[in-house]
Amino acid sequence: MILGCIADDFTGAGDIASFFAKGGMRTRLYNGVPQDTCEANFDAAVIALKTRTQETVSAVEDSLTALKWLHEQGAKRFYVKYCSTFDSTPRGNIGPICDASMEFLQAPYTVLCPALPVNGRVVRGGRLFVNGVPLEQSPMKNHPLTPMWASSIEELMAPQSKYPCRTIGRAYGNALPRLEAAHGYYVPDMETDADADAIVACFGGLRLLTGGSGIAEPLARILMEDRVVSHPDAGTDGPALLLAGSCSVATREQIENYRAAGGACLKLDPMALLDGTTNAKELWRQAKDCLGESVLIYSSDTPENVRKMQSHGQEKVAVLLENTFAQLACLAAQDGIRRVIVAGGETGGAVTRQLGFNAYEIGQSIAPGVPVMTPVADPSLRLVLKSGNFGQPDFFRRALDRTCRKKKGEDL
Repeated sequence: MILGCIADDFTGAGDIASFFAKGGMRTRLYNGVPQDTCEANFDAAVIALKTRTQETVSAVEDSLTALKWLHEQGAKRFYVKYCSTFDSTPRGNIGPICDASMEFLQAPYTVLCPALPVNGRVVRGGRLFVNGVPLEQSPMKNHPLTPMWASSIEELMAPQSKYPCRTIGRAYGNALPRLEAAHGYYVPDMETDADADAIVACFGGLRLLTGGSGIAEPLARILMEDRVVSHPDAGTDGPALLLAGSCSVATREQIENYRAAGGACLKLDPMALLDGTTNAKELWRQAKDCLGESVLIYSSDTPENVRKMQSHGQEKVAVLLENTFAQLACLAAQDGIRRVIVAGGETGGAVTRQLGFNAYEIGQSIAPGVPVMTPVADPSLRLVLKSGNFGQPDFFRRALDRTCRKKKGEDL
């Protein structure tokens, strides 16, 4: 193993794993810390945790446990991956996890690099922008779990970390001599892939890096010396189950695109779940009536309607929806469905925990940061898990096309 990475949720893990794979690394994704010594032959291991919204003490403990396991497997380089829209809560976990990681790895300093230009996340003047809009003015200000209240990374880190955080703009190489004598975090500007290459050229030799997945591909290319590896076949047979729990603008647009193209859809009513008039088994019975073709089941809604539902208890509603989607995925798998496509980080995490697979091979990507994943324990199954904000408007149709087994001579 060349590189070990911990990620704050499952879709975030799949996101960065896809870029390691694109950069030429044979990549294995683990759902939680493995219990045994790793025997497989791969270059990068990514461990998906649940630290994005976890209680801070537990989040730090779980992160250190994962780093220790990776260290014991021989990893020499390490990466702490967090959301490309950071975490605006003063008690957020990015600072504490990165602090503990630096201390464990005895790294005097590292970078904070949440940018992912291909998906519209850039850092300019130390501030994080989403599709050209400062973070606190973007739709992420309405995130139900981590609403975004500021865009300055220094400002965001101040209440989270015990170490100083400084913006260095594009003075990557010029800043390096003085950084090596200091302790803390440095925020480089990153707006293009060329910036990513320059950041990796300057900081890629550090034992610890942190950020989103924007620098993952050039980092992998350098570590692999531009070697090319093959990826698992993306195709399998039969209809698919699509699940959408994200309420992001992007996912809602993708649902409408799928519906407009004639895709079969089933709206999940949270109130019906709350009052017991429906459940996962009943929803799956309704969905199977559509399964001459693939079917999309979704709870995604506008911020206004989400707030109304949260009046019944934010955590209660969230857990109920996540558990229902997870049960639907299991019922589908039990009935022989070989393709499961999920939109939403928390939803994807619940689905993978319920399915019970612990390790995945990472294949080709459908959209930047969204790979096709094959469970090691069930090579006939294909999973696609995307962060709510990722993917093209026609993402669901692309995912269906990419995960469908092609006939001989047919274009992939």
